[in-house]
Amino acid sequence: MVWDLESGRELRALEGHSSWVNGVAVTPDGKRAVSASSDQTLKVWDLEGGRGLRTLKGHSRVVHGVAVAPDGKLAVSASADNTLKVWDLESGGEVRALEGHSEPVFGLAVTPDGKRAISASADKTLKVWDLESGRELCTLQGHSHVVCGVAVTPDGKRAVSASWDKTLKVWDLETGSLIATFHCEAAAQCCAFADNRRIVAGDEGGRVYFLYLEEPPQL
Repeated sequence: MVWDLESGRELRALEGHSSWVNGVAVTPDGKRAVSASSDQTLKVWDLEGGRGLRTLKGHSRVVHGVAVAPDGKLAVSASADNTLKVWDLESGGEVRALEGHSEPVFGLAVTPDGKRAISASADKTLKVWDLESGRELCTLQGHSHVVCGVAVTPDGKRAVSASWDKTLKVWDLETGSLIATFHCEAAAQCCAFADNRRIVAGDEGGRVYFLYLEEPPQL
């Protein structure tokens, strides 16, 4: 569905998937959207006309999420087939597959410079990837259950992850080190950065958390 945020009015419905739509991302110019579905595909949509432009096929299981690179040319998808895939949005072709997780990939984020992706998996880890080469840069370990959400700060230096272990963890993307852990009342499901220091997250109990990441004292 496309909605007018001022009036709350539905503008149009985008129909074409044959099963659940699990995620959606919009290109920076606001002209196109990419949807991720349980029908194992992604679709690229023209938001102005409501028309489906192309279908991205390549995953062998549910597609849980999608993110669009800052230049609007590439999209990255996360799937229950344990992989991420990088797609060319103009041609609809698969650019490369990112393989390394041992369980389904539930969430992902792309850094603001478009050079790296961070994936969140049921294997209890996050991985940082070089999007140009497809190389795995590092694995972020510390969660004790499924990691289902991840977000990156606007400056690209940190990531926050949401896990069913009832925690949110903040990571330094340059070193791969854990910076902070926040405890939730229930399994954490999603997370986002409002800016470089404020975090918003939600858990399965319906709670929304507003957190502030303090800078460590200078020694």
